[in-house]
Amino acid sequence: MLAGGGTGGHIEPMLALADALVRRTDAPGGTPRVTCLGTARGMETRLVPARGHELRLIPPVPMPRKPTPDLLRVPGRVRRAVADTRALLAELEADVVVGFGGYVALPAYLAARRAGIPVVVHEQNPLPGLANRVGARLAAAVAVTTPGTPLRGAVHVGMPLRPSITGLDRAALRAEARAHFGLHADRPTLLVFGGSQGARSLNTAATGAAAQLRAAGIQVLHARGPKNTEVSVPAGEPPYVVVDYLDRMDLAYAAADLALCRSGAVSVAELSAVGLPGAFVPLPIGNGEQRRNALPVVEAGGGLLVEDAELSAAWIGSTLVPVLTDPARLAELSRHAAAAGVPDADEKLADLTLSVVRA
Repeated sequence: MLAGGGTGGHIEPMLALADALVRRTDAPGGTPRVTCLGTARGMETRLVPARGHELRLIPPVPMPRKPTPDLLRVPGRVRRAVADTRALLAELEADVVVGFGGYVALPAYLAARRAGIPVVVHEQNPLPGLANRVGARLAAAVAVTTPGTPLRGAVHVGMPLRPSITGLDRAALRAEARAHFGLHADRPTLLVFGGSQGARSLNTAATGAAAQLRAAGIQVLHARGPKNTEVSVPAGEPPYVVVDYLDRMDLAYAAADLALCRSGAVSVAELSAVGLPGAFVPLPIGNGEQRRNALPVVEAGGGLLVEDAELSAAWIGSTLVPVLTDPARLAELSRHAAAAGVPDADEKLADLTLSVVRA
């Protein structure tokens, strides 16, 4: 059982591991049977079935960030979710539970402990969340995306990703990818995206710099987010292509020379895996985890970092335009970005999971 519902940061590595496990023929008892655990609230209700995996649901157990009356309801919600999960573990005859953090993982860890089923934890961020801090104390094995993540006994495996990303040959696919989006084959290309819902500061800065980018001969592929329909750029040359959402991130990465994006754990890992340098704009809320996600790649010379408050059209003009128009600089950034990636993290986590089952 794989527990990783809620956000894409939990769901993507869960699905990458699920894909890796069902490819394995060396597992005890043959090819593993994989069930994903989620809630009716999360993106997993759409993403898990689309990837061909079984999804079972339990009640969500959100943890209030501040002391509120809702905090008093948490123990009862946890008990119900743990009971439901334990019943599922018995029904499925699960051999191992792999958790990725979030609302779903904590009940899965507690249910597995009570049922005597071993637990494997994968942490995506440099600073672990509550669920994985608890899970790591109960786990037979702990895997992390970033070296130095403060979980006892952790093994660095990287971020599990889809083979369509880790096996991407950007150079071989570049002409096809640019044609797919209506871009020229031979122009330097900037990719702009702010996650599944877009990001207002990225949208404002990029569109504000459209004239500077065009004047430098740079074309743009910009995913604005499905709700940001007011974001647009007048037609002109080179193309500035605005879309709501990118269903084919592999083609978007192949089309681009550099990405302007948030630094969620999955985005940073994907860019590194394909050797695409990023200009990372950490989300300016939370505990600073997005900045920490980007730092190893930036310090390795594979990207740039700009704080959200400092991002502007002027910054794009003064900093990104010179990089995008310098092929040698782009090649250097790409080389260092690729060196920072872990393209086989899915197989490494599958190895770790199966070793726990064998033990």
